[in-house]
Amino acid sequence: MSTSDHHYLTGLDLAGRRVVVVGGGTVAQRRLPRLVSAGALVEVISPHVTPAVQAMADAGEITWHARAYADGDLDGAWYAVACTNDTAVNAAVAEEALRRRVFCVRSDAGTRGTAVTPATGEHDGLLVGVLAGGQPRRSAAVRDGLLDALREGRVSDQPADRAVPGVALVGGGPGDPELITVRGRRLLARADVVVVDRLAPRELLDELAPHVIVVDAAKIPYGRAASQDVINNTLIEHALAGRFVVRLKGGDPYVFGRGFEEVLACAAAGVPVTVVPGVTSAFAVPAVAGVPVTHRGVAHEVVVVSGHVGPDDPRSLVDWPALAALRGTLVLLMAVERIGAFADALLAGGRPSDSPVAVVADGTMRTQRSLRSTLDKVADDVAAHGIRPPAIVVIGPVAGLALPIELSQ
Repeated sequence: MSTSDHHYLTGLDLAGRRVVVVGGGTVAQRRLPRLVSAGALVEVISPHVTPAVQAMADAGEITWHARAYADGDLDGAWYAVACTNDTAVNAAVAEEALRRRVFCVRSDAGTRGTAVTPATGEHDGLLVGVLAGGQPRRSAAVRDGLLDALREGRVSDQPADRAVPGVALVGGGPGDPELITVRGRRLLARADVVVVDRLAPRELLDELAPHVIVVDAAKIPYGRAASQDVINNTLIEHALAGRFVVRLKGGDPYVFGRGFEEVLACAAAGVPVTVVPGVTSAFAVPAVAGVPVTHRGVAHEVVVVSGHVGPDDPRSLVDWPALAALRGTLVLLMAVERIGAFADALLAGGRPSDSPVAVVADGTMRTQRSLRSTLDKVADDVAAHGIRPPAIVVIGPVAGLALPIELSQ
């Protein structure tokens, strides 16, 4: 009979009930957040605690008694955790817990307590717990594998007959399929219909079930484009037909992605919408190329600008002279085709001609390539190197910073 056969896995309702944690080190730091989120009235007894535990006490999430443990501290407790670095103290806590019939976890000797802490994790309202009979690494590995399978849709967490009509507006990140959020990937695995942009992570489509309808809403720059009205109507029609629709976009839906237009259209039609933010390419792409958009002592401001219309276009809402006067970082999206006009506008406004510029094409993708230049030369350099969209342009001192090593991807 294995050690795990002696344990009964159950869920304790600790909301409003006293829980005593003896010890304030890193073990307590790991255990406290879930106890707090369960609504327990947590009291920590320890002469010293980590800064994170002290921050929880300062915020009123827990009560910290800055002293050593004493017999009687478990009076009125429903649950106890002994996690000091002193075996004798942990044993004394466990002995008192046994006398008072309080379930107690011993962090230093799990089998000597009256309870054990399973490897736990959350997924969309599910609390997953795994016990492996005193083998914490094994239980953690199983927990992680199960959570990954749930998040990626390889294991279903929904009844087969459950209908969840509506629209989820999902930001897919800058291009690398691994940079989509956990929630975005989970909702994508539930989709009946996926309406996808050209810049959304393409590899994710290969993971969809055979029954999923994929609608190409690709907006190729300066080429053929799906009308926004057509996209809106597609989302609404499928949702009203009882399907769950994922609108998969590149980057973040609200960063020059017309996401709010689609939310307004769905709301007007009475279609429920879930918005899942994504990792925006404005910050992620420079990061993977070794360009921090802020850096202490170098840049205290970041401005993200859409370059879909030129500086002299009457539709432009950008105050280019004001941007030229700034000393911080400018991140230009959709700007490669008009980089010369944008550079001229900044130069005319007083931005120094030797301002560093970084241009990153196909950011986070296998075909990623970067170009370093200056404001007065960037247009010629972009043309000479054949840089095409999608690309991110970063202007400012941060674009001149150099890494001592090459980043791995």
